[in-house]
Amino acid sequence: MNFTDMPLNEALQKAIKAEGYSTPTPIQAEAIPSILQGSDIIGCAQTGTGKTAAFALPILELLGSEPVIDRQDKKDKGRKKPIRALILSPTRELAQQIGDSFSAYGRYTGLTNTVIYGGVAQSKQQQAMRNGVDILVATPGRLLDLMNQRIVSLSSVSIVVLDEADHMLDMGFIHDIRSIIDTLPAKRQSLLFSATMPQEIQRLANDLLHDAKRIAVDPVSSSAKPVEQLVYFVDRKKKIDLLLRLMDTLPMTSVLVFSRTKHGADRIAKDLGKEGVPCEVIHGDKTQTARQRALNRFKEKRSRVLVATDIAARGIDVEQLPYVVNYDLPDAAETYIHRIGRTGRAGLTGVAISFCSNDQQDVFRQIKRIAGKDAIKSMSVEEAFRRVPSFQGGEHQYPSQKKERPERPSFEPEKGLSRAGSAVQSILKGQGSKKQERSPDIERLLEKDYEPRNIQESIAARMKAEGVPKDIILRTTGINLDIFHKL
Repeated sequence: MNFTDMPLNEALQKAIKAEGYSTPTPIQAEAIPSILQGSDIIGCAQTGTGKTAAFALPILELLGSEPVIDRQDKKDKGRKKPIRALILSPTRELAQQIGDSFSAYGRYTGLTNTVIYGGVAQSKQQQAMRNGVDILVATPGRLLDLMNQRIVSLSSVSIVVLDEADHMLDMGFIHDIRSIIDTLPAKRQSLLFSATMPQEIQRLANDLLHDAKRIAVDPVSSSAKPVEQLVYFVDRKKKIDLLLRLMDTLPMTSVLVFSRTKHGADRIAKDLGKEGVPCEVIHGDKTQTARQRALNRFKEKRSRVLVATDIAARGIDVEQLPYVVNYDLPDAAETYIHRIGRTGRAGLTGVAISFCSNDQQDVFRQIKRIAGKDAIKSMSVEEAFRRVPSFQGGEHQYPSQKKERPERPSFEPEKGLSRAGSAVQSILKGQGSKKQERSPDIERLLEKDYEPRNIQESIAARMKAEGVPKDIILRTTGINLDIFHKL
């Protein structure tokens, strides 16, 4: 089956062709006709299978077949477009990605969409609501906030989508979702997509969907087939050394590194930065602007590494991402499948490398049960460190971010003392600079080729050699300017 065989209007077919699509993925081939027929859907598919297009294309087709408000038309003048489709997403990044997809697929349809999420000022989002939109993509928290302010009305919604429903459950959005759903018209079409189907999500689906059709294109929690999976059993303290070694010996031109915590992500990025590895980091404590900037730099190949936590990484869609590294294994085995699904997308191959420390052996055993007994190949750390570098960091196109450390001055002030006071103390204690750093003045003083007339001149000579400013030397020692120039 090709997209041209599907009952999609000419505007959508034109956009699909512009995107370079010809053959639908399995989830698209099954979901699109069912949604067009008006069925409620439970879609089970792992990340990277094209499920955004699986609901975006039929939604655009269904909304496009209904009358569209034209604010330039006299009969529609002053009327605001009502929200007719609502897509709920767990994270800002995924919401933005979904919004971009609707913009791309709907570019020739005249339908409008906007994205709202927290972490940014609401003024622009509020203005978009005033102008009216056909399709709203939102995170639950910000949507509820705007609903409570009476800025958003969902009274005209005819289609609602819950994307990444299992992750919304993990993030504690289940009560927010129920509150939002309660405000929707009873007569609507509901679509739920989830990579895993825990009991709570199944109960939610039973409550929200009516006679839903279940579509599962892959076994639940199965790992992506094009992904080669490796694991290194390594001491926690050696992880950064192992990562750097792998980056020297493997073609890791672009790598997504997963950390279990926000603090851990910052530490990994800091350690990589010290070694000159261009690196970005995103997590929940970063502002939306900072997160988007980091993601854009990574996508544009201006940074070699993106370090992320699981919550921040939802919605990251990077073309041709060759490597994913689980620096920390996730707490839940199902999350592992989401992580490695970031590589090996759209039929391309990828490599997922995991670091397993002693305290994570139990979760690794759970991961093996889900991924498959023989799916993950074990590698030795010793082998990694013996490997001859075939891919040096300097061979990639990224400029080094390692800053040369400035030469330390030969004079280091003692703690609690001024520069002048420390210099005085050093000569009285018989301490001085290392010989290879000594100036001719210091050499003459120490070798007694130069005989100062008094202790003040001796101190002044040392201070001058150590680079202490002239006015401080004169004020501290009491010598005159003529003597200073003779030192």
